[in-house]
Amino acid sequence: MKLNIKATNLELTPKLKDYAQLKMDMLDKYLGKLKVINAHIEVSKTSNHHLKGEIYSAEVNLSLGSDLLRVEKTEKDLFKAIDKVKDHLELVIKKYKDKKIGRKKQKKIKRYFVIPGLPAGRQA
Repeated sequence: MKLNIKATNLELTPKLKDYAQLKMDMLDKYLGKLKVINAHIEVSKTSNHHLKGEIYSAEVNLSLGSDLLRVEKTEKDLFKAIDKVKDHLELVIKKYKDKKIGRKKQKKIKRYFVIPGLPAGRQA
């Protein structure tokens, strides 16, 4: 998966870039045949206005044709934030695929259970 990485309020080091790429590559096995058009990850250090200490956030946007999967997590450690985003995105991808597959199966089943004699709106 080609990944566009953006860093806000912090320096994008090669170590950070490689870590984010490694974690997002782990999601390829869950994506399967889904085509990812755009994959964006943004890591940032949030302002200290409301929160004490260094707070980091990681955000991932996966564009799958007309659908967008988006996950955002905030943590005190940047690498933990990336890990949490990956874990949550894994669940979002599984849920998305189950929903897509469920709709396809419903359409196939509906074709097999057509009851003759019922009006078109009353089919099972």
